[in-house]
Amino acid sequence: MFYLLIAAALLFFIAHVTLLFMAFPKSQLNSTRYLYSHVTLWLTGLVVFCLALLYSGNGQSGFLDYFDTQAKKGLILAFTVALSLTAHTIVRTLILPMMRKNQK
Repeated sequence: MFYLLIAAALLFFIAHVTLLFMAFPKSQLNSTRYLYSHVTLWLTGLVVFCLALLYSGNGQSGFLDYFDTQAKKGLILAFTVALSLTAHTIVRTLILPMMRKNQK
């Protein structure tokens, strides 16, 4: 189960990056792919959170052992939300205006 969850987190993150790059074909925003890129990022965060819930303190992973309190486990979800909001803000304030400017 441990390695299955790690593989799921890795696959969701790869899907996130792939969908994010594919969300801008021909200098336009494909909103469906952009939404799916965020969803896969959130799923990655949830899977890592589940890994921390199940395996922190078991000695299987030094990384997961760091999340030994509920507050530290909550930071995984907070980081995922912050990363998603930061990426969305960058796209809205920097990328989309540059794309509109280049289309004119």
